[in-house]
Amino acid sequence: MKKYKYLLFDVDGTLLDFNKAEEQALINTFQKYNIVLTEQMNQRYEQINKQLWKDFENGLIDKKTIVYTRFVQLFQEFGIDEDGIAFEDDYQDALGEGYFLLPHARDILEKLYQKYPLYVVTNGVSKTQYSRLKGTRIDQYFQDIFVSEDIGYQKPTREYFDYCFKKMKNIDLDQTLIIGDSLSSDIQGGINVGIDTCWYNPHCIEEPQDMNITYIIHDLKELLDLL
Repeated sequence: MKKYKYLLFDVDGTLLDFNKAEEQALINTFQKYNIVLTEQMNQRYEQINKQLWKDFENGLIDKKTIVYTRFVQLFQEFGIDEDGIAFEDDYQDALGEGYFLLPHARDILEKLYQKYPLYVVTNGVSKTQYSRLKGTRIDQYFQDIFVSEDIGYQKPTREYFDYCFKKMKNIDLDQTLIIGDSLSSDIQGGINVGIDTCWYNPHCIEEPQDMNITYIIHDLKELLDLL
């Protein structure tokens, strides 16, 4: 088994349960504004949000366009007379309190950080990500935290990773592994810069045949066997 010295971790869907945090934040914020969140509205929000994040990963829009477009567009489509930008700010505050770890995340980090320098690589909103990492008390395990909003570039771009590598200093890319759940940002990002990749695939999605993924795991505990 190849020896690694540097481990890069995605956050949402890899260490933290974003789906649970998002669901709770949406419920709380819609209740705060006395708006009934229907199933139809929730599904449409997911569609809008997914497309905006895809455009962001492809470099077509910036982070502010995502967060200050999605609820504005949603409310316009459903004829809701509410300030989508103010709603977004309150939603981000609620999301920042989503302190939900995925199974085995803390145990794995506790073991790994004693042997490896660990780093966070995330495309999330900076204030929200720092709040959730601190709230779950896993920020202590990382040498550094790289949030796309602070950098000005995002996964999977080479510019994003080049910034991270420069900050890490003297990094050996041949001994670096990225761990994440997103094929389009984490795995593709690793491929773009020539580092090994570990796809965290808890839902057993079919492996794409056009991507050269180094490792695939279905449980974070499997990382210990790889390392």
